Amino acid sequence: MNTLGAIILCGGGSRRMGRDKALLDWGGQRAIDRVAALARAAGAEALVTAGADLGLPWVPDGEAGAGPVGGLLAGAAALGATRLLVLAVDAPTVTIEDLAPLLAAASPGATYEGLPLPMVLDASALPESAEPGWPLRRLVERAGLAALPVTDGAMARLRGANTPEERADLMRR
Repeated sequence: MNTLGAIILCGGGSRRMGRDKALLDWGGQRAIDRVAALARAAGAEALVTAGADLGLPWVPDGEAGAGPVGGLLAGAAALGATRLLVLAVDAPTVTIEDLAPLLAAASPGATYEGLPLPMVLDASALPESAEPGWPLRRLVERAGLAALPVTDGAMARLRGANTPEERADLMRR
């Protein structure tokens, strides 16, 4: 039985933003709540936040400074799902339409050209050699994920907001 689980990466230091990106207000909702709602709308049967306890099921990073791959590996182990939707908390304006091509991608999964997140991958495609601290791009490459073209107008949403200026730009859209 194929199950979809979602991992929301939210363990970063938010240094460029100046405050916790997961807690920022986006149209009356915290970023984490918007991303969790998106994951559920995409069909995730279970979800975890990786790296921070934000009032949802969560897993700590396996080690300090483990980076996004550390959070992804910890989340995958906790979920036990056969297919994984990996989202970044700093991209709360991603839409279900943005995710549709990734969710429809053939095994082992896909991401967008030039962007390691969001991604959808089969849990079985996670390389056995994957380690916390790896760059996400290495994991994408070693897992054999397809790189799909970014649809018109989606790049800013998919890239998300790491600075107050990027956030203001997304809020205007």
